[in-house]
Amino acid sequence: MRRSRIVDGFVAWLPDTIDRRVRVIAWLSFAFQLVLIGTGGAVRLTASGLGCPTWPRCTAESFVNTPEMGIHGFIEFGNRLLTFVLAFIVIAAFLAVIRLRKQRKDLFWLTLLQGLSIPAQAVLGGITVLTGLNPYVVGLHFVVSIVLVALTTMLVHRVYRGPRGTVKVMPSWYTVVVHVTSLFVAITVVFGILTTGSGPHAGDNSKEVPAPRNGFNPEFLQHLHSWPAYATLAGTLILLIGVIALSGRRGARGVRTAILALLGVEILQIAVGLTQARLGLPEVLVGLHMVLAGLLVAAMTWVVLQQRIPTMNVSSGEMAPSLAAAR
Repeated sequence: MRRSRIVDGFVAWLPDTIDRRVRVIAWLSFAFQLVLIGTGGAVRLTASGLGCPTWPRCTAESFVNTPEMGIHGFIEFGNRLLTFVLAFIVIAAFLAVIRLRKQRKDLFWLTLLQGLSIPAQAVLGGITVLTGLNPYVVGLHFVVSIVLVALTTMLVHRVYRGPRGTVKVMPSWYTVVVHVTSLFVAITVVFGILTTGSGPHAGDNSKEVPAPRNGFNPEFLQHLHSWPAYATLAGTLILLIGVIALSGRRGARGVRTAILALLGVEILQIAVGLTQARLGLPEVLVGLHMVLAGLLVAAMTWVVLQQRIPTMNVSSGEMAPSLAAAR
């Protein structure tokens, strides 16, 4: 009986509207996906990918790293521990919207997908170790992280702006340019993964049997990687000019803000990419480039989401036009 009262009290405490708790947890879920990209990059760039040489244990006898494993074991095990922090945040996000599942099915499914990603990422991480840092498995691991950045961006956006709207903000030609630009973003990320998989940062400190590379020419891939990046920049400039010309439309201001954020990330990303290529791929710049790739996908996702005006008052959960969301 007492346990039942505790459970009932906990359920009653959970949010039944979009309040500050839901917003904070949504932001945390987004931020920690970027943190995980950064720490995963640190593992690779410090040659700690096999710091824990087996999985799910860190060694054949221990789940934790040992002093004999040195700094590489500490870094790899620390990255594994971060998965538990992210799991806690994802569970919190799911519980934060569980009472809203009927009126806000979009939030329910977004948090559920994040929850399912935790074991999927853990298994991929294990396969990465067991295959000796196969560059294609490592790349797939990064792709899943990028998809999760897009999902958590969507979660943050819909927590504030409501579910997908029914009214298009911009004309059809503009929406086509948005989606073409997002396609170039995806291609840029894929070629970036292949470029990294061909380069010097294999993620392993072993000199006897180094981690495999994908065999492509890294210099050629660097050039190939830059082409869709410049196409993305060109598409973004077209979108910016278009939204300025169409500034009188309802919702155009929100589109412009998202595009300016996208443009800012692109300029920084291109600057870092050119600099790292000229300096011989220093670890710090490569790691920054990886995190910026996550921010690039987040900004592009935001631009896509701004193309429709939400139609829900997210505080009350009642269907109603939202002028604030269109600004």
